[in-house]
Amino acid sequence: MFTQDELKQNVARAAVQYVLPFLKPDTILGVGTGSTVDMFIDALAVHKDRFQGAVSSSERSSARMKALGISVFDLNQVESMPLYVDGADEVDHDLCMIKGGGGALTREKIVASVADRFICIADESKLVNTLGRFPLPVEVVPMAREAVARRLIRLDGRPGLREGFITDNGCEILDVSGLIIDAPAELEQTINNIPGVVSCGLFALSGADIVLLSTQKGVRQIDRLQVGDLES
Repeated sequence: MFTQDELKQNVARAAVQYVLPFLKPDTILGVGTGSTVDMFIDALAVHKDRFQGAVSSSERSSARMKALGISVFDLNQVESMPLYVDGADEVDHDLCMIKGGGGALTREKIVASVADRFICIADESKLVNTLGRFPLPVEVVPMAREAVARRLIRLDGRPGLREGFITDNGCEILDVSGLIIDAPAELEQTINNIPGVVSCGLFALSGADIVLLSTQKGVRQIDRLQVGDLES
């Protein structure tokens, strides 16, 4: 039996193998945040001479890449990227995700929006039938924290302040438990439209294009096109 760390290592290595054909001297990758992404960065660094560099979704990932000799670019310098690679706290069978356990959800959404393809890397414990078991992170402007919390309660959520945590954007995070998210795109839009919300951790309006899922039987690839075929 693989441990969870071993499952993460396996999918990180598989993600590097997926990425390699896209690497050219002028290629800039999008790189996310989290423990699985840390392992991806470590494995990617072996090939740092094959591509130009990366755009990061967090100060944490930027520091790790710089320490390994990978050039880090500001997103304002970059017009397009072939791939954005990031983890998830939960992913459903439609490739909608909850992200933000590490607090970088807004920058993750921004960087992902510039990439041609979103590659989600996760271990099998993250695959769920319905999103919501993992508390939904919502990044808020500090002065709006209580006003936003009241609106989230009306949506049947139980918001709690992530104590002692400030995002890279200088904002706070409300972690919302108790949600059963059976219409993730609709809920994402509703929460994002609450005044004072910077971004919520639902990635449903623009979900993953491909999920590399690490299982006890190996790394499984789930493609959004395959999901569409199953639904048709």
